[in-house]
Amino acid sequence: MARFSRLEVLNRIVATGLMPVFYHPDAETACQVATACAAGGATTFEFTNRGDEAPEVFRLLVQHCRKYAPTLILGAGTIFDEATAALFVAHGANFIVGPSFNPGVARFCNRRKIPYMPGCLTPTEIADAEEAGVEIVKVFPCESAGGPEFVKAILGPSPWTRIMPTGIHNLCQHSLMEWFNAGVTAVGVGGELMKTEFLEQRDYPAMTRHAEEMLGWVRAARLTRA
Repeated sequence: MARFSRLEVLNRIVATGLMPVFYHPDAETACQVATACAAGGATTFEFTNRGDEAPEVFRLLVQHCRKYAPTLILGAGTIFDEATAALFVAHGANFIVGPSFNPGVARFCNRRKIPYMPGCLTPTEIADAEEAGVEIVKVFPCESAGGPEFVKAILGPSPWTRIMPTGIHNLCQHSLMEWFNAGVTAVGVGGELMKTEFLEQRDYPAMTRHAEEMLGWVRAARLTRA
């Protein structure tokens, strides 16, 4: 069962502006990565449903974080249908993310008061998701959609929309600033944060430092936009 309320989750995502997105079939690795990100200040974490072991790894991850990173808000990603959403919520997911919008998942999450962040690529998809109660829409693949210019185009007629792009390549302070200047609420970050060399060397302190660095970029980007 979710430990954090819907409002707590949404407010935390907005406040931090950075969402680590990760999958690994080994539970110990997933636990180390999640706690490393949390130690760096990235206190929302999307574990993606990318393998047969994902539900069990997620269950163990939730248990680990309750003890070693109790302020970390864990959610499940790559969720396509209501049954899978229910499975991960039963294991403790505090939010659900999907690569596409599913009305059944939206209804389930609304009944359970759990945030749902589906992937959308058109104004119509975004409007349909918002009509179903979605507060933050995920734009994925964000660069194929048109990058920061797509965000500007969407927010022009609907400035109330909250957008979280994921799948940004070659992420650096300058590119992150472009996204926030365009008006995004947060960004979902995978391999650009959990770098392959960190994982291969099990250098979790380096991952923590990189999370801190990225969050500094987010704060700086928001200051320039303000």
